[in-house]
Amino acid sequence: MAETIELPVSTPALTVSSCCTPAGPSVPEEAARALAAMFKALADPARVKILSMLLNADEVCACDVSAQIGKSAATTSHHLKLLREAGLVRGERRGTWVYYRVVPEQLTAIKDALGS
Repeated sequence: MAETIELPVSTPALTVSSCCTPAGPSVPEEAARALAAMFKALADPARVKILSMLLNADEVCACDVSAQIGKSAATTSHHLKLLREAGLVRGERRGTWVYYRVVPEQLTAIKDALGS
C-alpha cells in the first residue's frame, strides 16, 4: 500500500537579497527598445543566414539571397524588409535589383550591449 505524504499548505516567504551591485549601468529604455527590435529581427534562422551572407560580402544582390537561404523570392523579400526595418541592413536600388549591405553601427550596438 502506498504511503501518503502531506505537504504544508503554505510555505515561508522567500527573502531575496542582493549579493552584489550590477557591474555597470543598465541600457537606457530607448536603446533597450532598439536592441530588442534587432534581436527580434534575428529570431528567425533565415534572417540569421541573410545577415551572415551580408557579413561575408561588401554587398549582396537580393536576387542572390533566395537561392542561398532556400526560400522563395517573396519570402526573402519579407525577411530583408524586417532586417531593414530593424536597421540591420540597408538596401540600394540599382535598376531592377536591390543590393543589400550590413549597417556596421548596428552590429557594434549589439556587440556593445552584450558586453563584448
